Amino acid sequence: MRHQVAGKKLNRSKGARNALRRTLIKQLFTHERIQTTEAKAAAIRGEAEKMITTARNSIEKTEAEKVAARRLIAAKLSDHAVVNKLFDEIAPRFVGRPGGYTRVLKLGPRLGDAANMVLLELVEE
Repeated sequence: MRHQVAGKKLNRSKGARNALRRTLIKQLFTHERIQTTEAKAAAIRGEAEKMITTARNSIEKTEAEKVAARRLIAAKLSDHAVVNKLFDEIAPRFVGRPGGYTRVLKLGPRLGDAANMVLLELVEE
C-alpha cells in the first residue's frame, strides 16, 4: 500500500526522476510556460510553487536570510541563471499573491501514445 508516500514515481529510477523534475522546473522558470504530460505537471507543480514562495518571502528578509534562500533553491536547481531569474524577475511579480502561481490548461491527448497533455504556465497578474 502507498499510504502516506509522497511524490509520483513516473515509471523512472530515483536518479532519472530527480533529473526529470529538476529539468522540468528549470524549463518552467526559464520559459514561464511548458507543454508536458498531465502526470509530470502534477509531479512538479507543488515543488515549483514552493520555490516561488521561498523566493517571494525572502524579498523582505535580511541579507543573510536572502542568501540562505538562494542557496536552498540553488541546491535543488543547480543553475545560477535560473535561480537569478526566479529571485529577480519571477518572485517580485507575486508579492501580493498568496499562492496559486501556476495554471494547468488541458490540451488533449498526444498523437503518439494518447497521453494527456497539458500546458503548465506561470500566472500573469
